[in-house]
Amino acid sequence: MPRQTPLADIRNIGIIAHVDAGKTTTTERILYYTGRKHTIIDVHETKDLKTSTTTDYLEQEQKRGITIQSAAVSAFWRDKKINVIDTPGHVDFTIEVNRSLRVLDGAVVVFDGVAGVEPQSETNWRLADNYNVPRMCYVNKMDRSGANFRRCVGMIRDRLNARPLCVQVPLGSEDNFRGMVDLVEMKAYVWFSDDKDAKWEIWEVNEEELISKLGLNVKEDLDNIESIRTLRQELIDTCLEQDEEAMEAYLTTDEPPSANVLRACLRKGTIAGAFTPVLCGSSYKNKGVQQVLDAVVDYLPAPTDVAAIATVDQDGNPNGERKCSDDEPFSALAFKVINDTYGSMTFIRVYSGVLTKGQSVINATRGKREKIGRMVEMFAKEAHPLEEARAGDIVALVSLTETETGDTLCDSSAPVILERMRFPDPVISVSVEPKNKGDQEKFSIALGKMVRADPSLRLETDRETGQTILRGMGELHLEVTLDRMRTEFGVEGNMGKPQVAYRETITQKVEYTYTHKKQTGGSGQFAEVKIIFEPLERGAGFTFKDETVGGSVPREYVPSVDKGLQMQKEDGVLAGYPTVDFSARLVDGKYHDVDSNALTFEIAAKACFREALPKAGPILLEPVMKVEVVTPEDYLGDVIGDINRRRGMILGQLERGTNIAVEANVPLNEMFGYIGQLRGMTSGRASYTMEFSHYEPVPRNVTEEIVAGRAKAA
Repeated sequence: MPRQTPLADIRNIGIIAHVDAGKTTTTERILYYTGRKHTIIDVHETKDLKTSTTTDYLEQEQKRGITIQSAAVSAFWRDKKINVIDTPGHVDFTIEVNRSLRVLDGAVVVFDGVAGVEPQSETNWRLADNYNVPRMCYVNKMDRSGANFRRCVGMIRDRLNARPLCVQVPLGSEDNFRGMVDLVEMKAYVWFSDDKDAKWEIWEVNEEELISKLGLNVKEDLDNIESIRTLRQELIDTCLEQDEEAMEAYLTTDEPPSANVLRACLRKGTIAGAFTPVLCGSSYKNKGVQQVLDAVVDYLPAPTDVAAIATVDQDGNPNGERKCSDDEPFSALAFKVINDTYGSMTFIRVYSGVLTKGQSVINATRGKREKIGRMVEMFAKEAHPLEEARAGDIVALVSLTETETGDTLCDSSAPVILERMRFPDPVISVSVEPKNKGDQEKFSIALGKMVRADPSLRLETDRETGQTILRGMGELHLEVTLDRMRTEFGVEGNMGKPQVAYRETITQKVEYTYTHKKQTGGSGQFAEVKIIFEPLERGAGFTFKDETVGGSVPREYVPSVDKGLQMQKEDGVLAGYPTVDFSARLVDGKYHDVDSNALTFEIAAKACFREALPKAGPILLEPVMKVEVVTPEDYLGDVIGDINRRRGMILGQLERGTNIAVEANVPLNEMFGYIGQLRGMTSGRASYTMEFSHYEPVPRNVTEEIVAGRAKAA
């Protein structure tokens, strides 16, 4: 079957933002204005579970009014196919943004016109930087009280270290928000109705007429009008940096470049990351969404406009690239696995070649074969059958047995491993068990499927208590996981008290020799190792080096020493938490021709670790969260006092519309149940967000409590 949509006419984009900035509302309007649906459902209408927006269809999303799972939809605008992924804004579900950005070519970053750049906006921006995703900004909610376009643009510049380039200027704000001036065309788009089918009027840009006709009298609105000529000149100067010929023509004739020249330069600069176009509007009031769609088509890249996907070897080292083309051998990245009414569904981005139904491919990451049965294009929860998928497509494969998130599927005649995805480590853990003891097997199977679908979840068994431990990114993350098991697998579970994922490390260098000797008749056991343990900088993990000379430890036994240390470091010497940020250097040892083997050296390494580390100044590390509390000024003193009582360190304060945003670093252990106490002290008017920041040493008195508690539990 020939290609239906040329590669140059495809846009794979994500809608990313902080929670409640308007991503899902914007996505609903995109689907309405592109004709993919004929009604608009707003997020606040879904709480009774009788209806849902297109992309927030999970029961948990409807009840909470937030996006939990990224959802894919597609639409056509100006004959271009736009594949849109609506992503969550809550920090507990950052993994969804992470894996979506990994396979997308561009992103629309939505900002609340009142709050501006919020903590999760920063996190998402950094993720987009990591994956080199070109993006444009959309300042939404310009109709809200306190909305300030210029302040938001300043925050994008200052807090994100970006280079925002205004291509629109708002006309009015709050209740008097009427539209925007397009600085490319130098036309004003004006709405006099909030109705979803309202048509905008196009006016010439005359500052005095705009002010009088729209009745603008607020200082910020007048400042925006006065800045039009300055911002237009800035747009021209910045755009022409991308085109020497156009720059020369402009300098020679002093004639402003045409709108088409400006659009071509804007596209080139956006894709190169030289700047980020900024638009404005109000999705809820149906103003500006069509202009956002035009900008997606005009400025964001097609799959052929971005760099070829890098390929790596088994160790993750770059070894080549695979161009986005139907003519290349097939390769695709599995970026998401979900459990659906259709069974297990694996979402893939096809980077090269063609995949047909019934084809046999290889999972190059695991060395396993997969037969492609049912292939579908997803429209949120609806699945539309496909016979083939081509380069640039995002599709789902039903019931793959060997493929997990991050794996590469490819043609067995030209195997490659595509550049891998990076996932955060969990920071919180709880014990989980089925509500009914008879559901143990069903519960375990459901848990396994949830963990397979979400790489930021980890499952393990406590060796001492035998409890099943579920680890994740936050309380809401774990709570939603158990709730989804109820709705998706029909099994209910109980959750224990949250536990912090502490770590252990050392503060001093220590050299230690351990001899393992055992004689029980017949062949005995013998191994001796001399290891130097040293602390490393925070976040360095664990490194092992073999520095033996003269064959004091035979080369075939060195991996066993490494293996022994790798296993033993998971059970630290202070309180049994994993030990991190240290190095181990094997410098000497002894062996016996008959009594030594791989197992004896593994045992010796474990014992050497257990006996040496207590002498190396072991300490506990705890996860510290970056917390932002947004509160009315009346409660500022109470909020700061409470953060100090939680061992928090205040980093700064910012104006956030009419509220104050307090930034602080606070240990995770002190943040459990915080939302209830925060609402109590602020009459429910404050809110907070938090994300993992770093690990930090635990104070001595707190360490003693934790160690005593672990000893008592044992």
